[in-house]
Amino acid sequence: MNKPLRRIAIFCGLLVLALLIRDNWLQYVQADALQSNEKNRRVAIERYAAPRGDIIVDGKSITDSVTTTGTDFKYKRTYKDGEMWAPVTGFASQIVGTSQLEGIEDGILTGNDDRLFFRNTLDMITGKQKEGGNVVTTLDAAAQKAAFEGLGSKKGAVAAIDPSTGAILALASTPSYDPSVFAGLNDGDKFKELEKDADKPMLNRALRETYPPGSTFKVVTAAAALENGKVTDIDAKTDSPDPWPLPLSTNNLTNEHGACENASLRVALRDSCNTVFGKLSDDVGNKKMIEEAEKFGFNEEQFVPVRAVESVYPEDNRPQNAMAGIGQASNRATPLQMAMVAAAVANDGVLMQPYMVDQLTAPNLDVISKTEPKELSEPISKENAQKLQSMMETVVSEGTGTNAQIPGVKVGGKTGTAQHGLNNSEKPYAWFISYAKTSEGSPVAVAVVVEDGSANRADISGGGLAAPIAKAVMQAVLDSKE
Repeated sequence: MNKPLRRIAIFCGLLVLALLIRDNWLQYVQADALQSNEKNRRVAIERYAAPRGDIIVDGKSITDSVTTTGTDFKYKRTYKDGEMWAPVTGFASQIVGTSQLEGIEDGILTGNDDRLFFRNTLDMITGKQKEGGNVVTTLDAAAQKAAFEGLGSKKGAVAAIDPSTGAILALASTPSYDPSVFAGLNDGDKFKELEKDADKPMLNRALRETYPPGSTFKVVTAAAALENGKVTDIDAKTDSPDPWPLPLSTNNLTNEHGACENASLRVALRDSCNTVFGKLSDDVGNKKMIEEAEKFGFNEEQFVPVRAVESVYPEDNRPQNAMAGIGQASNRATPLQMAMVAAAVANDGVLMQPYMVDQLTAPNLDVISKTEPKELSEPISKENAQKLQSMMETVVSEGTGTNAQIPGVKVGGKTGTAQHGLNNSEKPYAWFISYAKTSEGSPVAVAVVVEDGSANRADISGGGLAAPIAKAVMQAVLDSKE
């Protein structure tokens, strides 16, 4: 071969090599980046080319997919009773993406999860349309309905747990929203309206909002006192003046009502005596109070698998620690956290990890994964847990929680009315935590918080506003067990 031809051949060979290198670079090195690039519309078109898998409650789907018009995205998400289930499902929107279960389990629901690879390959060979898998939840539809309807037009949240397993039975938040209204590509205005709503309907108050827990936290303070030997006999008098001078302060801690001077732990919980529990928190000390609160789940995010923000029991000085011990100061908790407190007491001191996904299934209903109950901690001994049960049951049988009574069922509870705003200038929050117990154990623990700006200030109380909602949720779970 003469020299010019050889040069041309080498040059052409180099061009082919460069083309091969570039092609392989695009297909293998840059493939993921190109596939996920927001300007790659083919990926989005493929994503919405098939119906999305479903989220299941009590064996029935609470989601669906419908065909669209006026866009090259063939299917969009719809929801049944969307407002009621939004705190569980989150949203799947062609505008803003996904959230909560829709986001966490997106791979299963779209059918793109690696665990569905073999089935997808078979479907491709046989020409069958690709399908998404399903998310089977632990939720109880009747309990969720009772929680959502109980809250009604009030602003607040409910969390209910099975104490023996940690399975979440209800998760309600109001005001709420219907994720269907901004599921499509042309629904941007509706999403913006929801984002600008001053009542924050898209905020999941059960998992993502923290409140001062008020007197419901006295259950944790009682647990700390029992566990640290500050009280052994729950019916013996305590050394608790009324009023009680806050340490290192010129202020006194007082009580709203009740015979609280030197009251026993049982009477103090029944009558919600600030002086007794403030002094006990001081006696236990900030370090030990933090340790006990953390055993119940405070100061750590929870993943259920949706992230719940951390509830906070703070490191603080003596007077602030005393106030935190009665659920005020910088003490803040989510409704889920306070349901965990009630659940641990009901479960003889063992706190189970909360979760709300029971199974992930393939389109043919084969189980891909299943959640096994897992112990999170043991905040209190069995003996002390049973003392707390006795005290909480007294609260409901003859104290501030009588509105939660269920005939023929033992109910334990604790009311709370938490201060809100600078110098308690805003209307307080109404709390109630509780559990129901039958001869076969305790199937449900509940926490309810109501931030009802429409009620008269004098009418706001945990026993008045929150306890009836908790009762309805507990009754729904009990009825479903029959």
